[in-house]
Amino acid sequence: MTGADTGGVAPSRAERLDRLPYTRQHHRLLIGSGVGWALDAMDVGLISFVMAALAVEWHLGATTLSVIGSIGFVGMTIGAALGGLLADRYGRRQVFALTLLVYGVATGAAALSWSVAALVAFRFVVGLGLGAELPVASTLVSEYAPRRIRGRMVVFLEAFWAIGWILAALVGYFIIPAFPGGWRWALTVGIVPTVYALVVRWGLPESVRFLEQRGRTAEAEQAVRRFEMSPPMLRGVRAPRELPADVDDIRAGSIWTRPLAGRTAALWVVWFTINLSYYGAFTWLPTLLLGRGFTLTRSFEYTLLITLAQLPGYLAAAWLIERWGRRITLAVFLLGSAVAAVTFGLVSVGARPAVGAVLGAGAMLSFFNLGAWGALYAIGPELYPTRLRGTGTGAAAAFGRIASILAPLSVPVFLRWGGEPYGFVLTFAVFGVAFLIGAVAAVTLPEQRGRTLL
Repeated sequence: MTGADTGGVAPSRAERLDRLPYTRQHHRLLIGSGVGWALDAMDVGLISFVMAALAVEWHLGATTLSVIGSIGFVGMTIGAALGGLLADRYGRRQVFALTLLVYGVATGAAALSWSVAALVAFRFVVGLGLGAELPVASTLVSEYAPRRIRGRMVVFLEAFWAIGWILAALVGYFIIPAFPGGWRWALTVGIVPTVYALVVRWGLPESVRFLEQRGRTAEAEQAVRRFEMSPPMLRGVRAPRELPADVDDIRAGSIWTRPLAGRTAALWVVWFTINLSYYGAFTWLPTLLLGRGFTLTRSFEYTLLITLAQLPGYLAAAWLIERWGRRITLAVFLLGSAVAAVTFGLVSVGARPAVGAVLGAGAMLSFFNLGAWGALYAIGPELYPTRLRGTGTGAAAAFGRIASILAPLSVPVFLRWGGEPYGFVLTFAVFGVAFLIGAVAAVTLPEQRGRTLL
């Protein structure tokens, strides 16, 4: 495209990226980032099955299990904040590769744990890598995605989380019950990201906007031309009405100065509530089903079936996010999650609840909850200018991880407060209220569909 095509003013590199079709280079970026995302999810998912296995093998109580479940999120809280800052300073790709290396090595080491203390220490280091990786990957994809499908690409990236959880459920179902100490073999799979880190380091591009801000214009131009020369893979996607960026954002000195402060506060509320409910429910799910009278194998099987509903949830969100917009899609899926959480608590009352009702309500919770996650990751990077994008998304994720720390610790408390058989109802009612608060906060976020990233 020449200057004449745009009224005599040559388009910027960001504008050239925004106007591209979906190319093979976009596909490589999405798949490359998505595989790392799936490996993250597999690691997070595996710990829920490991907890259930250790409850039987090491005879651990609920308090000890809750510490094992929470400690990784302590690391993720620190990692999310550091990862965003490092990504804005050293680049998205570099930090992405480093985080994969850190959590891959630590997960493999966790398989050798000789005590609860050792497992807790390794899980903390795993969390550092995991927490830093997620906001960095979504930021990188957002900055390369064409404007008209940017939200959809980020939701598809987030859909790899479901693939990772399904892999974790398959490993949990087929490997953990099959051998004495099967949980060790399950954690050994976590070594895979150490190898994949090399693929990320050399196979994925660095952010064009980051390169420009660091004065590396030749590298930025080369990256843009690589995408421009790549064959298109997707045509006929209707573009939304083109809107300018939020120009006031240019003058914002930090994520807590106007006009960014309001959106930052709302984003933090959504992150906190969705983390509290998601990790409270799914980290404990196999163990909770075990407590409802199901065998270890059945608990893993039902968790696998419930997890499968995550994929259609992501696909629905990916379609709706460019139809309804980010804000409404996020709010609707959070409302659906609230209803599903309360329903799951109600149908799980009793020593041996009806399997069909449990699976149906659990699938509904998976569908809406993970669709909400997809919309959240899509809207987050769009709220901030380039120089604050990694910091803004990382800080929101870090604040949300505080809830993910509290969530596994809170489940035994809620169960005890409610008593038998209503502890389950109280636990999931709390999660439902949290989802509802998140939906209200989501409505206050600015709609960024069709806007150009700064």
